[in-house]
Amino acid sequence: MRDHCLCFATHRAARALARRFDAALAPYGLTSGQFSLMMALNRPEAPRLGDLALFLAMDRTTLTANLKPLERAGLVSIQPDETDKRSRRPRLTRQGEAALAAAVPTWQATHELIDVEIVEATDLRHGLALIAGVG
Repeated sequence: MRDHCLCFATHRAARALARRFDAALAPYGLTSGQFSLMMALNRPEAPRLGDLALFLAMDRTTLTANLKPLERAGLVSIQPDETDKRSRRPRLTRQGEAALAAAVPTWQATHELIDVEIVEATDLRHGLALIAGVG
């Protein structure tokens, strides 16, 4: 199984990648998951929670739990949707935008190092996107 199972290999690789990015982003007070979530919020219009959960391939409960520490840190604010008060829209605060901008160069440098280590990184990204149904 260890040498053949794609699910096992993907989980193991994902954990190892997350640890590398966690270490790189630690000086900014962010985890790799928080950085990814903030990048997903880095857009002109705040998304609805449900749309964001779908984009990130996570359930709404998990997304809400992941947003709470960012909200407590003042990096994200969550407001009711103006057209549908039952729906909420998370957005980066100015502090969140600044934190994200500060961390992006380190994120890029970490990616560049990994791309050098993985000769076929583009093929890997394409294959993962196909598996996720977004490629």
